[in-house]
Amino acid sequence: MSSDAKILIVEDEEQLLRMLRSTLIQAGYQVFTAKTGMEALEQMILHEFGVVLLDLGLPDMDGKEVIDQARAISRAPVLVISARGSEKEKIAALDLGASDYLAKPFDMGELLARIRVALRPPRVCPTSQQPRAAGLQIDPATRRAIVDGESIRLSKKETELLQLLMEAEGAIVSHERIIEAIWGRGSDADFMNVRVLAWQVRRKIEPEGAAPRFLIAEAGLGYRLCLD
Repeated sequence: MSSDAKILIVEDEEQLLRMLRSTLIQAGYQVFTAKTGMEALEQMILHEFGVVLLDLGLPDMDGKEVIDQARAISRAPVLVISARGSEKEKIAALDLGASDYLAKPFDMGELLARIRVALRPPRVCPTSQQPRAAGLQIDPATRRAIVDGESIRLSKKETELLQLLMEAEGAIVSHERIIEAIWGRGSDADFMNVRVLAWQVRRKIEPEGAAPRFLIAEAGLGYRLCLD
C-alpha cells in the first residue's frame, strides 16, 4: 500500500530513526526527520504532515512541550512513540493533544496500522435525536457496555459517565456537569479527573482509540456520544 502522505519522525536515537525512516519509505510514505523539538516545530511550519511520530525524550525540550506548541501551527495528528510507558505520561500527552501513544519497544506492524488509522479522514457524526449510539448499549444495572454485541465490564464511574452522555442524546455535556453528576458538587475533582475517566472508558469501548467512534471530546467544552 502506497501513500502520498508526509510523515515527520521526531527522534534523536539515530538507529531507531534510520529504521523508522526505512520502514516508512518502503510503505510508500514521504518521510521527513527531526532530532530536536525546535527542528520539529520548524518542519511543521514548512510542511503539512499527515502524521507526526514524536519521541518525548528530546535533547532540547520535552516532547509534551512540542505537542503543546504544535497545536498552534499544525493540524497533523501526533502519534507519540516513547520509552515512557506509565499511564501518567500517556494521559499527559493525550491531554495535551496527542492522538495516540505507543510505548517502546513496539512492533513495526502495529505502528504502521496506527499510522493508517491516524491518516483516515475524521468521522463526521450526524445529528440525531435517537438516544442510542449505533453499536453501543449501556446496562447500568449490571455495569456493562455492549459494543457490537460484545459485553464489557465497567466501573461505577465509567457506567455513570456513559449513562450521563447517553441521556444527553448527542449533546455536549460540560466538564462541570460531569464532575457534579459523578463526583458531586463541592468535590475536589477537576477537569483532569474527567479526562482520565474518559480515557479509561475509551480504552474499553473504542475499537480504535486513535479514531473514537463513540466518545467524542469537544475541546474546552466537554464530551458527547456520537449517535447515528
